[in-house]
Amino acid sequence: MSTKQQWTAANIPDLTHKVALVTGANSGLGYQTTLALARKGAQVIMACRSRQKGEQALAQIKRAVPAAALDFRELDLGNLQSVRAFAEGVRSAYDRLDLLINNAGVMALPYRETADGFEMQFGVNHLGHFALTGLLLDLLLATPGARVVTVSSLMHRNGRINFDDLQSQKQYSKWAAYGQSKLANLLFAYELQRRLTAVSASTISVATHPGYAATHLQEAGPNMEGATLQKQIMDLANKIFAQSAAMGALPTLYAATAADVHGGEFYGPDGFGGARGYPTRTDSSPRSHDMAAAVKLWQVSEKLTGVTYPALEKLAA
Repeated sequence: MSTKQQWTAANIPDLTHKVALVTGANSGLGYQTTLALARKGAQVIMACRSRQKGEQALAQIKRAVPAAALDFRELDLGNLQSVRAFAEGVRSAYDRLDLLINNAGVMALPYRETADGFEMQFGVNHLGHFALTGLLLDLLLATPGARVVTVSSLMHRNGRINFDDLQSQKQYSKWAAYGQSKLANLLFAYELQRRLTAVSASTISVATHPGYAATHLQEAGPNMEGATLQKQIMDLANKIFAQSAAMGALPTLYAATAADVHGGEFYGPDGFGGARGYPTRTDSSPRSHDMAAAVKLWQVSEKLTGVTYPALEKLAA
């Protein structure tokens, strides 16, 4: 089922008085998402791990959009203490949250652990966003028509949730771990929508993927490994095959702002294999629709992060 052809950021409606939060807002897809939302009048909370890079990105957007309403705040999704402090700061400063865009991520890293001892890709890409969403959910539920947009990847199709070794301690493959984290993003997004539907909330949960977009994400792993040749290959592939980060951000922007979006949908580029093109509604893998796995992942994620979703329980009561 396709959306309208060649939808672009110019089609985003006026977002004056709307508050959006974008994780990983300082570069790549997050930067382009922030820039597009700011151009349409949204107040954008820029959640970034690096203060220096976040402030540089904010200044750059301000040069492009002098009237942009931007609020930089430090957030390390690999540190649950940081996630809690960040969420508390947002809840204190804002009385509404129209858009939560779970965009930040890491890809194909050599084995690393978060501050809480989780495998880095699973910890940042999934658990950090699971915790952040739960801690901000009451603010979202208090905002009519709020949306949670979670960015996955085409690589979710290769993903499997290994509940016997979620942290890859027995065996580690950087690409298998990445696929698992991106599948987890979808299982979470769909399960969140089922739970929102069960309590008749107006908030919706939607998932997206950017196709093959040229960002700094591809360079992180090779840089950490000192793999110069691999980095050169990635850079060349980006130049030849990838679409721009601005194009890659369009499915996220569509899911966040288009009027015909419904909870539980998945959006990506409309080109061959979903690698590039304009945003369209698309399908995800059968494993992403495994409801038993989604419930189990939710329960495990609550246990690992210590974050539950009492706002949903209150609505259900």
